[in-house]
Amino acid sequence: MQLDEVTISRAILETHAKLFSEYLELDIAIVGGGPSGLACAALIAEKGLKVGIIEKKLSVGGGMWGGGMTFPRIVVQEEGKRLLDHFHIRYEEYKPGYYVASSVESVSKLTAAACDAGAEFFNLTSVEDVVIKGDGRVSGLVITSTPVQMTGLHVDPLTLSAKVTIDATGHDAVVAHCVKKKGGAIEIRGESFMWADRAEANIISHTKEIFPGLIACGMAANAVAGEARMGAVFGGMLLSGEHAADLAKTILRDRRG
Repeated sequence: MQLDEVTISRAILETHAKLFSEYLELDIAIVGGGPSGLACAALIAEKGLKVGIIEKKLSVGGGMWGGGMTFPRIVVQEEGKRLLDHFHIRYEEYKPGYYVASSVESVSKLTAAACDAGAEFFNLTSVEDVVIKGDGRVSGLVITSTPVQMTGLHVDPLTLSAKVTIDATGHDAVVAHCVKKKGGAIEIRGESFMWADRAEANIISHTKEIFPGLIACGMAANAVAGEARMGAVFGGMLLSGEHAADLAKTILRDRRG
């Protein structure tokens, strides 16, 4: 078979343009493709909801890829082990209550689970603003190309709508800051010191709707709450993603009446 370069280009342009157009209206927009965002996306999309993951970088996975200080291993505590099982991530028990998994396998299987469930990824895409209309809810996102944003070019963005938005952008809590910058009533206390046990114990309580239509998830939730950081233990990230998925489904159900 002889390959034609224009056909290759047309195949990419036509199929992605169609997909992008279809996903300008979402049930759930998840901003950030780190571990909490990936887990959240997979668990929501499993229920047949239309989920888009917006990731500013070229690849998803956030800080999980590097494990601890570039050693590609992560720790998950007892409470999060069932989610390793759910996503078929292999692990070994280091000592009672401490389970060690490959960071590369973990990211890969979380990503594959989100894809298999039907979530769609939009990488190299940054959020620069939110849509808030008369009802006072976050109802959409203003997005741009990450390379355009990095170079500071004046290029108008595009907009998508979402019934629920989940800020899973990690330490930076990007979407929360967008709302606050425009006068939204969000108090962002900023991430606190390292204290793994405290951070892991409290992250579920911080994973909540912080503004109408906006849920904070993962380290974004802890950053908004002023909570401690936890380092290379990731059970809390997975559990936060699961809790955010449950909250999003409840919000959608309540809005539908």
